[in-house]
Amino acid sequence: MTLPMSDLRDLYQEMILDHNRRPHNRRNLEGADRRADGYNPLCGDRISVYLKIDGDRIREATFEGKGCAISTASASMMTDAVHGKTLDEARQLFTRFHGMVTDDSATESAPTNLGKLEVFSGVSQFPARVKCATLAWHTLKAAIEDAREVVSSEEGAGDPNA
Repeated sequence: MTLPMSDLRDLYQEMILDHNRRPHNRRNLEGADRRADGYNPLCGDRISVYLKIDGDRIREATFEGKGCAISTASASMMTDAVHGKTLDEARQLFTRFHGMVTDDSATESAPTNLGKLEVFSGVSQFPARVKCATLAWHTLKAAIEDAREVVSSEEGAGDPNA
């Protein structure tokens, strides 16, 4: 049985709201091997991503911060998605997720192989929300690369409190 598109959108919206209300892995990670901070000056979202890495595999990923529902849900689902992945697999996941939410010409039937993360596919229709959905992912990428500067969703805009 296939759900009508409006029912599917409602289901996706409910999943995002659920991850906002009860985010997974939202906590400081004692003994983290890597950490990065992100900031979206457009709406004030702030996030820190923590990783425990064993060899080249992410053993644990958590986040802290405050943000809108899309930002929080994206961080929650991202930490679930990268758990147990190699650093290269996490980079590839970043690329596929980023491509999905930034390509507004993609058809709804285009396969992304992102599983539950596909709930964010509609974000591409709202450019201001793309930055909310991708902030955690850019911060994850910075943590993987062990970057020290604050990740900003705006080119050339740094965190005034960094």
